[in-house]
Amino acid sequence: MLIRDVEDLQTGFYDKPLPCFGCGVGWFSFLLGFLCPLIWYYATILYFGNYNRKDPRERAGLAASAIAAMACSVVLLIIAATFFL
Repeated sequence: MLIRDVEDLQTGFYDKPLPCFGCGVGWFSFLLGFLCPLIWYYATILYFGNYNRKDPRERAGLAASAIAAMACSVVLLIIAATFFL
C-alpha cells in the first residue's frame, strides 16, 4: 500500500523561480552593470559576502559580475595611468 499519491509532486527548494525576472540577482546585476558598472561592485560584495549560500544557483552570475568588476577596475587603472603619466 502506497503512503503517498504518485501524482502528488512535492516542490523542492530549487523549483522556486529566482528573483529579478527569473534570472537571479547575479545575472541581472551582470547585465545591468553594462549600463552602470557600480552594480558589478555591489554584486562582488554579495559574492564575497556569501549571498550565494542562500541559493547556490546565484553563484555563477555573482562570479561573472565579480570578474566584470575586476576587468572594469583594470581598464580604469590603465586609463588613469596613461592620463597621469
